[in-house]
Formats: sequence, C-alpha cells, structure tokens
Amino acid sequence: MSSGSLSSWLQLREQADAAARSTDLTRTIAEALAGHEPVRVLDLATGTGSNLRHLVPHLPRRQHWLVADQDPALLALLPELTVSWGADRGYTVQPHAHGCAVRGERLECHVETRRLNLASLAGQDVFTGRHLVTASALLDLVSPHWLRELAARCRAAGAAALFTITYDGRSRCAPAEPEDEVMRGLLNEHQHRDKGLGGPAAGPDAAACAVQCFTDAGYRVHTAPSDWQLGDGEALMQRELIEGWAQAAAAMGFDGAVVAGWRDRRLAHVVAGRSRIVVGHVDIAALPLSQ
Repeated sequence: MSSGSLSSWLQLREQADAAARSTDLTRTIAEALAGHEPVRVLDLATGTGSNLRHLVPHLPRRQHWLVADQDPALLALLPELTVSWGADRGYTVQPHAHGCAVRGERLECHVETRRLNLASLAGQDVFTGRHLVTASALLDLVSPHWLRELAARCRAAGAAALFTITYDGRSRCAPAEPEDEVMRGLLNEHQHRDKGLGGPAAGPDAAACAVQCFTDAGYRVHTAPSDWQLGDGEALMQRELIEGWAQAAAAMGFDGAVVAGWRDRRLAHVVAGRSRIVVGHVDIAALPLSQ
C-alpha cells in the first residue's frame, strides 16, 4: 500500500478505532501514570498520529511524546491533522520542524516525530526513560519474536504498555453470504505473511502471544474487546475492508471468480444500506508487577 493510500485508510478508520477502544483499559493506564509529570510516552508505528490524538486528553497534564514510524510521508501529516483535531477540542497546536506542541487549559504536550525502522527493536534507544509504550493496530503485523523483544524492552525500561485494536481473527458480516467463513479463513491465513517485522506475522494470534510475552516478562496484563461495529454510517470503510479481504483471498490463490462474486454481493449490501460488519479486536494493557 502506498503512503497516500495508507494515509487515507488511517484517517478513514480513526473514528472507528476511537469508538472501539476500551475505556476501562485507557483508564487503567492513566491511573497507573498519574504520578508521572511529565509522562514520557513512546508511540510505535504512529502513522498519522491517531493513537496520540486519542490518548493525549486522558493522560496526566504534562506529556512528552516520541512518535515513531518508518514512513516519513505519514509522519509529515501528523502535525497538520493534529492542528484540526486540536481546534475541535479547544487546544492550541503549534507545528515545528520535528513535531508539534499541544496546549490547553490543563494540558502541555510536546510531540517529537522520528523516522524509525521497526524491522528490529535490537539496539533501539527509544525505550529508555519511557513511562508508557503504546501502539495501535500494530501487534498483528509483527512476529512472535518481535513481540518477545518488545516485552523485554518495555520491562527493561520499567514502562507500562497499552496496545489497542489488535485483530484477533473474528469477523461477522450481515446479511450473511455462503463464502463469508471461507473468506475469513483466507484472510487469517494471509495475515500470517511476513510484513518485514521480525519474520512471519503473529496475525490473529497476536493478542494471545503478546499477553504471554508480557506475562513472562513480569507484567500484570489486562485485556478487553475492542471490536469495530460498522454500519451504514461507515459505508466507505466497509467498502475498503471488503476490497481488501477480496485481494487477500486472491493473493492466497483462491478461485478468482468465487472471490469476485462474493465481493460484488457484499458491496451490493453496502450500497443498499443493509450491510453490517463486526471485526474482532483486542486491547491490551500491561503494568510491571512492581507497580
């Protein structure tokens, strides 16, 4: 996916992600960080900054964020999108050469953007001194080895962790079509393909794998569902999902005519305003056992 199409997809899904997130786990992390000011946050694979924009209002008043991504084009969009987000909420956002500053009546947040190759976490110094390590829609793209390294790096820093919107292999479409389960299985198989992040991706197994990795590293781990609930108001997002699922099925070598027929019928449901799609995700909060 190109930077342009990826940025469009990230902006399209931001509202659905925000609606799906676990408020309980966000509160758990915020309470654990209440004694830290400024709270120092590392956001991995930040994209255009949706995770930052969601969490900033919930964390302690003074915040320092390091937001990292390997795509400079996505990082370049973060200040602009954060300006419009801030204006809607009464915040003043001042872009600068390396990120932006966000200020409000009870908020002082400094944001530094950094291009970072996330293929390996070995030798990365970005964890040092962080109180919170976070990411959204990342863990299902990385390998089990990468997840073990992530847990170890977080534990070495003594950081809490919050990982949201991790795909867990579940989906449900209405009205149902005969091929829905086959397509879901093909997507889940496709999700295990190597994304360049430490080997074959954990895919739908990522949440369970992350829970085990952080538990083994000495964390108390909490999970909560964060499913997308997509209806007529998310028609464009539904269309993008259906097209993406069809492409994944085709990439797995499945019968092209069957895939095309399924896609066309699912898109017809969207156009008619009768389509409903639920996509299963899990949020994970991890606190060091010493906390």
